[in-house]
Amino acid sequence: MGTSLDIKIKRANKVYHAGPQQGKVTPSPVDFTITPETLQNVKERALLPKFLIRGHLNSTNCAITQPLTGELVVERSDAAVRSVELQLVRVETCGCAEGYARDATEIQNIQIADGDVCRGLSVPIHMVFPRLFTCPTLETTNFKVEFEVNVVVLLQADHLITENFPLKLCRA
Repeated sequence: MGTSLDIKIKRANKVYHAGPQQGKVTPSPVDFTITPETLQNVKERALLPKFLIRGHLNSTNCAITQPLTGELVVERSDAAVRSVELQLVRVETCGCAEGYARDATEIQNIQIADGDVCRGLSVPIHMVFPRLFTCPTLETTNFKVEFEVNVVVLLQADHLITENFPLKLCRA
């Protein structure tokens, strides 16, 4: 019998085990700052309220059995914050000589703050990866399964701020 980390595939009455990937997960912490100036795809930057959001993710190289962790701090915001969410997205890419097809699917959404967040207060980031919808990051010649996490801040007057971070999931 294998450990709880083993993947078991049953075919023709045979059980195949895929054990942990070789090597250790090397942490890759990411610090981020979100301001109106750092945003992309903004049509009317002058209409945005002034804000400053800082935070960090402890690592974007993640063991699939361990949670994604970090923290977020709303330093200042002229508009009231309605909510702060974490979205986990699975990105599947298939390709051949004719081109590539890319499909992104939101597989989990966690609200980490509701209502106007106190300025300067550290909001913890803690996301457990869902077992049925995640797997180790996979990249082959014609097929990829990748993951991203979006930090989404919704301000009053329906201003939606999104910061995207690619993740590498590993089985350790």
